[in-house]
Amino acid sequence: MFSILALAFFALAGRCLYLQLYKTEHYKEKSLRQQQKTDSQTPQRGTILDCRGRVLAASNQRQTIFAEPRRIKNPERVATEMAPVLKTEARLIYKKIIEGGNPGFARIAGGVNFEQCSQARKIDAGIGVLNEWQRYYPMGRLLCHIVGFTSDDNRGLDGIELKFDEVLQGSGGSDIYFADRSRRTIRPKETASIVRDGQSLILTIDSTIQEFARGELEKRYLEYEAESATAIVAEPHTGAILAMVSLPDFDPSDRNCDANNFRNRAITDQFEPGSMLKPITAAIALDAGVVNRHKIIFCENGSYSGKGFGRIGEYGNHEYGNLTVREILVKSSNIGMAKIGQRLKEQKLYNGLKLFGFGKETRIDLPGEVSGLLRMPDKWTGYSVTRIPFGQEITVTSLQMIRAFCILSNGGRAVTPYVVEAIVDNDGTITKIKRPPRPALGGVGFIIDPQVADWIVKDALVGVVNEKQNGGTGWRAKLDKWQVYGKTGTANIALESGRGYSENDYVASFIAGAPAENPAIVVLVSIRKPNRSLGKGYTGGAVASPVAGKIIEKTLTYMERQGLL
Repeated sequence: MFSILALAFFALAGRCLYLQLYKTEHYKEKSLRQQQKTDSQTPQRGTILDCRGRVLAASNQRQTIFAEPRRIKNPERVATEMAPVLKTEARLIYKKIIEGGNPGFARIAGGVNFEQCSQARKIDAGIGVLNEWQRYYPMGRLLCHIVGFTSDDNRGLDGIELKFDEVLQGSGGSDIYFADRSRRTIRPKETASIVRDGQSLILTIDSTIQEFARGELEKRYLEYEAESATAIVAEPHTGAILAMVSLPDFDPSDRNCDANNFRNRAITDQFEPGSMLKPITAAIALDAGVVNRHKIIFCENGSYSGKGFGRIGEYGNHEYGNLTVREILVKSSNIGMAKIGQRLKEQKLYNGLKLFGFGKETRIDLPGEVSGLLRMPDKWTGYSVTRIPFGQEITVTSLQMIRAFCILSNGGRAVTPYVVEAIVDNDGTITKIKRPPRPALGGVGFIIDPQVADWIVKDALVGVVNEKQNGGTGWRAKLDKWQVYGKTGTANIALESGRGYSENDYVASFIAGAPAENPAIVVLVSIRKPNRSLGKGYTGGAVASPVAGKIIEKTLTYMERQGLL
């Protein structure tokens, strides 16, 4: 018996020694945690502004009532008493307390007022109030696809909010207090870390121009009962995006809609460009020297066929004979462009299109961009070299077409489209984002010869708009004050089987710029599947060019009044 008692004594002594010497820090830390309370401090998310300083996205503080379920002994009573305070059903509150899954936190209601918070605190010690930042978007739908939106915990989920999440987010902090057993604060202990609010962003977007573009596009989109539509306005010399619209759209503050509405179709949807690609192909051919401005090309009186490339006809069954390159563009001859493609041959055509940026992302500072499709020449068939020149067997995005037309419009220089102009630090310092320098004059760094680009814009594409009597398809975009240049595009949509094209479904597009003598803006309007049964037309000239003309007129008038021209 004595041995057993002695053994027990020594075992107890050993345990005490172990706890005292080896577990001191562990239990000391555990004791301190019971005595302290940590309040996390969430940073204010940075503001997003347009180029005129208008607020596109900002954060305000709101109060949120929450529960700590492990401290609530009678959740039924708490839910019953809180229901009239929050003007909601008790069962909903009870469900949030019981089924939240987190014993330390359950969100009950957000955006409550001071009186509601005061009454809720008195109901139970397990009820608390949390100050949170709430994101709001004063422009609503206007810039939803560019700005994007955040989650309930202020994480970027789409658009600029997602792409620049780390910049906008900032870093949180926390305050530590001594607390009693009920977790009530006794006194401050120390400051654990300092809150750093997120930095703000200034975009290239001008909300006024965005409103012009969206207003005109939406009217046409609804009038023609289209499936979707996009519009982009860009500054050709820098690649700055002044407006970007995608329809259908959504309200970032109330995202209860079809998931497809969240797609920014200007950068995510690819389509065959049709005749919009003809000026690009013509510029490549002129730059390569395989044709010249005065070269006469016989367009086979409307029907061109041959071994290996099938039959090619003209839109509207036109029967064109001898045409110059300019006339081919004005009249939008498919056969003329097919013959230019045959002169270029596969490799030169492919290399030229790659230089214009097709088949790869533009690297715009927005998430979700696709690269389009430009197959390698070894994947081409006998049809390819005659079809790609007039916009078939290649897919592009609206943004890729805008970049290509910026290159034509600025004299042949490469540009990278962008929407974020600068970052604003917490002290108010504005730091412009560094971008690659513009190519120098003298031919170095040019995609094509500047003289070729100028001729395409100021002569051939001006004819597309001005010369209705000669077959110019863009005449509906003609303006009295500003000289517009542009090119229509009417592309059949390929069948889902991958073989052939639909006879009823089209993408109607028009890409243009102005003023022709010194282009200030480039505009693209593209409307997918306008309803042909309405009898109002379905071509790029009929559907899209009037919209582009109105956007150009309003935008240039606005820019002139702002002293930007």
